[in-house]
Amino acid sequence: MYQPDKNDTIVAIATPLGPGGVGIVRLSGKESLKLALQLFTSAKSDFQGVKPYRLHHGWIKDYKGRTLDEVLLTYMPGPGSYTGEDVVEFNCHGGPAILQSLVETLVSLGARPAEPGEFTYRAFLNGRLDLTQAEAVAEMITAPTRASISMAQAKLKGLLKQKITELRLKLENLRQDLCVAVDFPEEDLECLPREQLVQKVKDCIQEINELIDNYKQEHIWQDGALVVLAGRVNAGKSSLLNALLGRERAIVTDIPGTTRDYLEETINLQGLPVRLVDTAGLRRTNNIVEKEGFLRGQELISKADLCLVVIDSQLGISHEDRNILRNLAADKVILVANKMDLIETEPDWTNEFKEKNLDLLFISAKYGQGLKELTTLIRKKIIGHKKEPEPGRLVPNLRQKNSLEKARDELSVLAEEAKKEIPYDLLGTRLDYACTLLAEITGEITPDDVLNRIFENFCIGK
Repeated sequence: MYQPDKNDTIVAIATPLGPGGVGIVRLSGKESLKLALQLFTSAKSDFQGVKPYRLHHGWIKDYKGRTLDEVLLTYMPGPGSYTGEDVVEFNCHGGPAILQSLVETLVSLGARPAEPGEFTYRAFLNGRLDLTQAEAVAEMITAPTRASISMAQAKLKGLLKQKITELRLKLENLRQDLCVAVDFPEEDLECLPREQLVQKVKDCIQEINELIDNYKQEHIWQDGALVVLAGRVNAGKSSLLNALLGRERAIVTDIPGTTRDYLEETINLQGLPVRLVDTAGLRRTNNIVEKEGFLRGQELISKADLCLVVIDSQLGISHEDRNILRNLAADKVILVANKMDLIETEPDWTNEFKEKNLDLLFISAKYGQGLKELTTLIRKKIIGHKKEPEPGRLVPNLRQKNSLEKARDELSVLAEEAKKEIPYDLLGTRLDYACTLLAEITGEITPDDVLNRIFENFCIGK
């Protein structure tokens, strides 16, 4: 269970592991400056102490008292730091041995190694960030494209928090109006006509639906579009995966059924992140492993934004291929006729699919023929002529979208019940629950298990 002690002084490497020009080690907590000064020696002979928000040049020692590295030290006192606590950062040379030795030294002096996301967790607990901003930090770090950076920035600036807060305020004001009638029944007050109540609730529903629609339209810029390669064995799915990636990721042999589980990799198609999945080939088999791979592939196909049904140009469409196509809409599929280098003319089996207006493209994964046309078509099928999200567009993540849907559904029931003369005190209960769901988005009311899931997925050092 993710329950770090917020009273400890924590330390972690804040830059990616591996050699680099610069590496940063970060401390946060009330003992940060005290611990840092135990191993830091200023390069200035007239050093008069560390001043906040300035770079101090000097050297640090390891736990055996040996000079470890030449560094720049920065001190950021709370509550004006990232975490809201006293923070110290060492800018070192980016050698892994240097950074790890510095962390070990600080731990020997009394610091504790930070848990994943603990610096941001403390920023959340200390009111420096709300939960939408904390999640935006992780989204900034993992952003696969410029568009996803822009989406995360809007939330990091607090724009989603502001929108959710405004919605909550509207619902709370409605709740107060209902309370007048409930608390003073002897006055026979009609605090708010039911028609007005229903209209105000519907206005809130519309605003919530706009946020949900933003997720449906734009989340692929952050999460990536799921594109599944399917088809019978030995059609060339793994060869196509390797060709699109530009490297040998999947094992390719002449033996049918080489891929028995699915392989997933990510590529960037002109700013659009795409999750490419190579699934096990379709054929009748008694092999339990291959059967499981087939079932997993079927599940992925059902979830896919786009399915590339890979066909051997020489052999044509198979019974298994037709089963896939039977359950897919035309806008969710591209027929990829592979091994075009082995045929001289377009085969007859293609005619029926032209009549059905299915997209059909001939390629040679082995020689790279038709790949440019294929990637262009993939992008077009997924996003059409849509442009990247405009800066400042509010796009909830999946957790936030789910809470918004629950709040919308609760308000929809409320609107129907209000028309049926349901008592105001019962309607008020639904308003309370909708407000609670919105508060979960910003973290004002959030179960511990939700916080655990969010911060456990952060990298250590952030």
